Amino acid sequence: MRFTNMKGNFRRPQTTKVMKWLLGLYDEKRPKSPSTDVPVPFVFNDGKALRGATLDTLTWIGQASFLVQLGGKSVLIDPVLSMSLGWIKRNGPPGLDWPALPKIDVVLITHDHRDHMDAPTLRKLGPDPLYVVPRGLGKWFHRNGMRRVVEMDWWQQETIEGLQITFVPAEHWSRRGLTDLNASWWGGYVIEHDGMRMYHSGDTGWFDGFSKIRERCGRIDAAMLPIGAYAPRWFMQPQHIDPEEAVRAFLLLEAEYFIAMHWGTFKLSDEPLDEPPLLLRDAWKRANLPDERLVIPAIGETLLLDRFRSE
Repeated sequence: MRFTNMKGNFRRPQTTKVMKWLLGLYDEKRPKSPSTDVPVPFVFNDGKALRGATLDTLTWIGQASFLVQLGGKSVLIDPVLSMSLGWIKRNGPPGLDWPALPKIDVVLITHDHRDHMDAPTLRKLGPDPLYVVPRGLGKWFHRNGMRRVVEMDWWQQETIEGLQITFVPAEHWSRRGLTDLNASWWGGYVIEHDGMRMYHSGDTGWFDGFSKIRERCGRIDAAMLPIGAYAPRWFMQPQHIDPEEAVRAFLLLEAEYFIAMHWGTFKLSDEPLDEPPLLLRDAWKRANLPDERLVIPAIGETLLLDRFRSE
């Protein structure tokens, strides 16, 4: 089975064009910028305050990786604690390293790309957590020794460890090998508990799904949205929103708070690693949105979710 986006399959650029870009030969290339040792906000987090999941918190680990603690449960989203993705090195250490992690109850995977589904991290997490994955990925997890796996279709909703979890659409694609293009689904998650509703988009290009997520899932307190890996637009636009589009998505979602992610960790595209938050703040200002509703956490920073709860 092959999966598709809401508006059809992802339209891939010509292979020759992509190869020229990868080799640095494309005419419209931007000046090269460093892939490591780029200063981004970072706070050391030893995890002591996270043990026992006594408070509802959100901690950015880097890229799209978050620890969500809600209702006494600890949930990892797209955990990547490795220092490289093959030849792509991490810009800095993860915001929570292994000794700082609490006991993990649930792991959510948005799709199979290696900066979201990191095999070494998942194997080290082992068989104890419950893994929630897109349709088509269950066999990978069973093959790697994970005993408790729930596969999800778009709009499927399940109560898992006391949390209401809905797998929602995204505009993207999937592939880990040569022959498995779009053999599994991709998407985001809406997580709800006790009046708190959070949204993690996964990777996504621009699509009408943002308004549909609002219509079907209701008011969102905190939206974790990607702001990096957007250049060059001829290549990245169908699969990654840029900061301007991220603000537009936030408005369509009618979310209360914007939580920035997917920047500063792995250099996957042409823009400088530290550029996305600068463009995001400019787009936010142009949209005349209140400063207090924009949150650009430091890697390793823990946010108390009570600040995001609607009255």
